[in-house]
Amino acid sequence: MAMRIFVGSLSYGVDDNQLKEFFAPVGTVVSASVITDRHSGQSKGFGFVEMSSDEEAKEAIKQLNGKELDGRAATVNEAKPKEDRPQSSYGGGGGGYNRGGGGYNNRRY
Repeated sequence: MAMRIFVGSLSYGVDDNQLKEFFAPVGTVVSASVITDRHSGQSKGFGFVEMSSDEEAKEAIKQLNGKELDGRAATVNEAKPKEDRPQSSYGGGGGGYNRGGGGYNNRRY
């Protein structure tokens, strides 16, 4: 499997096609995706690109890191593997409005 490349500092107007075109002069782009918010569809300002070989990926990092894409200097480096994140302490549990949890004035008459 070819190396995944992280691309950060993207302007919110950059889409998957523009990202692919940005990397195309360096080599064969297998995939290019800008990460978006699942609710609003708005870009989160970063994305991932996969090149056809590790050599092309390394060359892309070398050539494109700091280059301007849609008015901003892109940060281009090797993507780190996704780590298991600890569970948030905010999930689940009772409480809240009219849920019968603890707190002030929780008596039910």
